[in-house]
Amino acid sequence: MKLSTKGRYGLRAFIDLAVRGKEEPVSLTSIAARQEISLNYLEQLMAKLKKAGLVESVRGCGGGYRLARAADEISVGDVLRALEGDLKPVECAAIDSGRESHCSGADTCVSKIVWKRINDSINETVDGIFIGELVRESETANQS
Repeated sequence: MKLSTKGRYGLRAFIDLAVRGKEEPVSLTSIAARQEISLNYLEQLMAKLKKAGLVESVRGCGGGYRLARAADEISVGDVLRALEGDLKPVECAAIDSGRESHCSGADTCVSKIVWKRINDSINETVDGIFIGELVRESETANQS
């Protein structure tokens, strides 16, 4: 699976926000400068994260963005799905649950087992890593 720049830059920006936004909102200008991301692009990413309910904007003097929930309640999977959409590396009609399969070989296809395991593994991994862990890791790395 290859993530687009939306996923890679958005996750970096989200972690930056989580690390620096504990006490007060963080400006997009400061995140853009630290993460070397275009401000316009960062605004687009934050709009997706806001729509997903992961960040909140604060208006006025001293405004900016903050997490909408505690960092320990937000998984990397939540962030990546908000930015990228579905995380499936392979579209396979035979394994899409709840949908009628338009794959002529769905009943006899054995490779669907491989795609399902890969999909499940990716989702389990990103859903098992929480932003709070990454914040603590960042704090430890910056103390060294």
